[in-house]
Amino acid sequence: MDEFRVTKAITIKDTNTKLVIDDAKKHLKTLRKQLGDLQNTMYAHDKYAVLVCIQGMDTAGKDSLIREVFKDFNVRGVSVHSFKVPTELELGHDYLWRHYLVLPERGKFGIFNRTHYENVLVTRVHPEYILGEKIPSVNRLEDINDGFWDKRFEQINNFEKHIAENGTIIFKFFLHLSEEEQKNRLLRRLNKPNKNWKFSPGDLKERKLWDDYQACYQDAINRTSKPHAPWFIIPADDKSTARYLVAKVLYETLIGYTDIKEPELDQDIKENLALYKKQLEQN
Repeated sequence: MDEFRVTKAITIKDTNTKLVIDDAKKHLKTLRKQLGDLQNTMYAHDKYAVLVCIQGMDTAGKDSLIREVFKDFNVRGVSVHSFKVPTELELGHDYLWRHYLVLPERGKFGIFNRTHYENVLVTRVHPEYILGEKIPSVNRLEDINDGFWDKRFEQINNFEKHIAENGTIIFKFFLHLSEEEQKNRLLRRLNKPNKNWKFSPGDLKERKLWDDYQACYQDAINRTSKPHAPWFIIPADDKSTARYLVAKVLYETLIGYTDIKEPELDQDIKENLALYKKQLEQN
């Protein structure tokens, strides 16, 4: 899966959005069962947490990907958090506070559906949102300069380095959708009565800012793809392929952690297994 990992500076317009893998649905069905079994082992091992960050333009398929990839997980071992417009409570803290609160505990998977990167994506396209964060040094739009973004990227890198050094395995996926495919998906939302509720006129306003968002994604990915917190750019025009690729990256990476295994029974218990079985059979 190294072909999708960002290990050097990328130009986003030159990266592929169109990839179709034959039998992707069938392969995913096998992989997600293997991932579910692996998660059970990680839960018993209880030393690593896994943070899966999923970003993408509107209609990139984030929700359905989460549903399909993690379908075979034990519900006690996975949690999903979607980060939307900050609440008043959240705005009363620094921008990373709400993300710290819901980090996965050891042995569990945490999925961020939209992530802390919204703070260098949406806010960069709409810098006026930063004024609502009540930062002492930021009182007007002119204060939100290149130095401000440099510092914010440094803070995000430090955040990820800190949690990685304390046992969280980090995956960051950018579901890379073409502008043409987004148009087709928005039209399908409008044409299907059971999908209309997903559509907002605001989607069209944001779509006009496509190039701005792509530039911000490119900069964010280039600044923050690190060995301990890599970005993977996943071609997302075909949903089945995107889901399979994400599952494959997760599984192939995690099985490389050879220390992840179920704990062994105490020797005393091992030596008396036959006795315990006999006691149960007699009751």
